[in-house]
Amino acid sequence: MIEETLVLIKPDGVERGLIGEIISRFEKKGLKIKGIKMVRVNRDLAMQHYTEDITRRRGEHVRKKLMDFIVNSHVVAICLQGVDAVENVRKIAGDTEPKSALLGTIRGDYAHISYKYADEKNMAIPNLVHASGNKEEAEKEIGLWFSQKELFDYENVYDKHMR
Repeated sequence: MIEETLVLIKPDGVERGLIGEIISRFEKKGLKIKGIKMVRVNRDLAMQHYTEDITRRRGEHVRKKLMDFIVNSHVVAICLQGVDAVENVRKIAGDTEPKSALLGTIRGDYAHISYKYADEKNMAIPNLVHASGNKEEAEKEIGLWFSQKELFDYENVYDKHMR
């Protein structure tokens, strides 16, 4: 099934100069970039992205830390398309807690902070990327971060291989 999903390269990924490396991992897997842009996130967008669902699952204090972190600097938003894109992107990104992420994943190779450490320091965990959790979330998030005019369809070599 061909799907679209959202990836955000968070402020720590941008500031560490990992944009190209992160994008390269998705492209090498065969995922197509349908839209990409760098933005400075305002509080309203952060609140729409980090919904009340996060409060129910992880607490309002976690939501506040995530919002404070994402508005702190620039973010690169990417709409990716491919076979089972949501699942494949999450595998490439690795476990949300960098300490637990496997080597070979983005978080496993470039981050190591634990939830415990982040909690002790009262900070959002710098884990480089956000990846949509499921197809419904991906659709909602893509609509939040991109207008239809910012998304492009074109054929690449992987499209030819999937016929």
